[in-house]
Amino acid sequence: MHIPDLAPLSLLRFEAAIVDLDGTMVDTLGDFVVALNRMLAELALPPITAEAIGQMIGKGSEHLIRSVLAHVRCGETPDAALFDAAWARYQHHYLAINGQHASIYAGVAEGLAALRARGLRLACLTNKPTAFARPLLAIKGLDVHFEHLFGGEAFERKKPDPLPLLKTCEALGSAPARTLMIGDSSNDAQAARAAGCPVVLVSYGYNHGQPVSEVDADGYVDSLADLARMLGPG
Repeated sequence: MHIPDLAPLSLLRFEAAIVDLDGTMVDTLGDFVVALNRMLAELALPPITAEAIGQMIGKGSEHLIRSVLAHVRCGETPDAALFDAAWARYQHHYLAINGQHASIYAGVAEGLAALRARGLRLACLTNKPTAFARPLLAIKGLDVHFEHLFGGEAFERKKPDPLPLLKTCEALGSAPARTLMIGDSSNDAQAARAAGCPVVLVSYGYNHGQPVSEVDADGYVDSLADLARMLGPG
């Protein structure tokens, strides 16, 4: 993927960065495939492919469960009883295998360390439930880089609403215009634009199955290490 000139961003005196989790730091598709298909099997429903799941990731676990149930039931919207049963079994299975079928993307640890060395304060902001996100970051050794972690239930609304970014900026003590959003999807970009944060997207994430280059962002990078290098010294 072509990496644009990020020189304009390098001129900004960033105070902090907000980093998405799934599809940005960790490839969690394998975890989703295992947990969701174990859930479906218990509900006597047909399995779902990794390709289909990859297009549903990013809008929170509740949305994911509803989308998966509708997909395997030929578009039929699940009722409350089915959703509640699925949600309970999904949580059980996801927590049991959290991180076992997931891998850190190349350059993530290096990039986060470089951003911190540049003087940026870091927060992880994800639509994933905190109960899933916190142990995942710890298992992968990424928790040491972040001052704050906010999951999908931390605020009244999730990305792409700007509220989570604005609240995270408050927690970091940084102005939105001096806080870089780093993500992998239109959810991250839309939230950042509405919050007034510059935004850079990675080229390798999920983005609901759509090309990330079609999303309005300030830049696209092939790794967080590349981003740190292109921003230059603090």
